[in-house]
Amino acid sequence: MIKYPILKNNAMIGVTAPSSGVPPLLHDMFKQACHRMVKRGYQVKVGDTVWTQQKAKSAPAKVRAEEFNQLMAEDSVGIIIPPWGGELLIEILEHVEFSAIKKKWILGYSDTSALLLAITLNTGIATANGPNFVDLRAEQSDETTAMWENVLSTKEGESVLQYSSSHYQKKWQHENPTPQLFHLTEKTGWKTVSGNKEKVEGRLLSGCIDVIRHLAGTPYGDVKTFREQFIMNDSILWNLENCELNTADLRRSLVQMKLAGWFEGCSGILFGRSEANDPVGDYTVEDVYHDLADELEVPIIYDIDYGHQPPQNTYINGAYAEVEADETGKGTVLQYFRP
Repeated sequence: MIKYPILKNNAMIGVTAPSSGVPPLLHDMFKQACHRMVKRGYQVKVGDTVWTQQKAKSAPAKVRAEEFNQLMAEDSVGIIIPPWGGELLIEILEHVEFSAIKKKWILGYSDTSALLLAITLNTGIATANGPNFVDLRAEQSDETTAMWENVLSTKEGESVLQYSSSHYQKKWQHENPTPQLFHLTEKTGWKTVSGNKEKVEGRLLSGCIDVIRHLAGTPYGDVKTFREQFIMNDSILWNLENCELNTADLRRSLVQMKLAGWFEGCSGILFGRSEANDPVGDYTVEDVYHDLADELEVPIIYDIDYGHQPPQNTYINGAYAEVEADETGKGTVLQYFRP
């Protein structure tokens, strides 16, 4: 059975950097995010790892893991949100105390998704793929991003509905800030490999392909046992995004996941928007999606609101989801917090 945390009013947010910390030049930006959350009624407890960054990580692996373990153990901390992702979160997994994980939300994406997926697969506790802490510093949040609170406040046994965004951000423009933080200039359009309206459903598992692929074949990526122990062999609805891979590397990664058995019992696959996916030769990302759809014989919806081109919906690892995309490019995500 899946166990769902719940976000309470005035919760204390524990901020730790299990991957990358915040370099000194960006400390003011992080403080702005803290101020915004306090203004919204939350309490914020910031770990030491947040303030440092060296050698592509906030601190040595054991230090990062210990700070995460401490925040997880503290009853006063109601939710953990890393400042952002990074590169080397995978180093901490062998030091995380999985047997002591409590039923509290962990929210984030990118490199953080490796920790989120490992926790849900190993404990059956739901985790949340959604905005990072620094993404919540806007004066005015767009409707898509703002849904993180509604989603995490959903009670076990209830459901929550989200809609596709109207526009998305193509490129980051840190030198040109806006009240809404993101520059939502491009029209959103969810697409399907079939070209027709599609509806897919199953237990959601999400993550950044660049990092979660490295969990395959390790104790932290045992999808088969997760299906047997926690979801009674329900089908899996994969939700994936690509940060930096070209199309050949993306294809290799998806084949690796298939060979590792991750797509057994798969009912469909979602792919987030990406500014990566550079073609190799004439092999495009659409070719990758078509090849995968043909091999697995499942529907694929892509360019959804997830990943490094915000805004993004909030997707719960372990929740039962029904996701639809129509011919106009609009879509919905209905998640049931089903045990």
